[in-house]
Amino acid sequence: MSRLREFAGTQELAINLTLRELRGRYKRSVLGWSWSLINPLATVLIYSLVFSYFLKIEPPRGHPSGLHSFALFLLCALIPWNLFQNGLNMGLGSLIGNGNLIKKVYFPRELLVASGTASLVVTMLIEMGVLSAILLLFGNMVIPWLPWCSCSSRSRPSSCSALALMLSVFNVYFRDVQHFVSILLMMLFYTVPIVYPIRYVPVQAHVFGMEIPLRRLYSLNPLVRIVGAFRDVLYDLRFPPLWDLAYILLWAIGMVVLGMWVFGKLERRLAEEV
Repeated sequence: MSRLREFAGTQELAINLTLRELRGRYKRSVLGWSWSLINPLATVLIYSLVFSYFLKIEPPRGHPSGLHSFALFLLCALIPWNLFQNGLNMGLGSLIGNGNLIKKVYFPRELLVASGTASLVVTMLIEMGVLSAILLLFGNMVIPWLPWCSCSSRSRPSSCSALALMLSVFNVYFRDVQHFVSILLMMLFYTVPIVYPIRYVPVQAHVFGMEIPLRRLYSLNPLVRIVGAFRDVLYDLRFPPLWDLAYILLWAIGMVVLGMWVFGKLERRLAEEV
């Protein structure tokens, strides 16, 4: 609670740090903020070619929207995934990259990680606006669903920022963390139904002669529920299951509590280690 009270007086600092991230992201770039749209669109083009054309992965038909497009099916999942992936990568180096600032003056160090996530939320909102326009062109009336999408997505930056908070402080003491995380993110990408529908995951699997509920275990990954919730709202035009929303919220609360606790235990020697 004392930490929360300390954060209450740092709104102006948090805003300035977020603006610094936004201004510095595409500094001296000719295309500037256009890269926030070019990167995901290029990813969609490449994955659509590989998974839809070569591997013949058939996207589900939106229910009840009737939408049937692999590119849009993929885009609806890439937006939350990009926030998660970029949030971790940016958070990992936030403390080390601001070592001089940490050594000069005291302020809540958590703001360095949170400001990076906040700047990515701005990018995500831009991507959401472009995706909504594309969905409207394809006849998907997403406008009434955008407020619900906004409400259901508020817990995702919190959980991403909390996980980045833990990893950033670990990375200060053990620089190998950033290399392990890059490998884990690459593996995690294919354990979430981003480029394939969840129906491709078998309901049951036989391992060493035992039958295990593979899809149920697979769905314990909170990212599976997050991607599913985004697709429910944007692609299918329907409410996500309440249990999925509750599951995501519980994970977010748990990650915030754990992240704050771990960071509080390890931040005492940050100025010496960075």
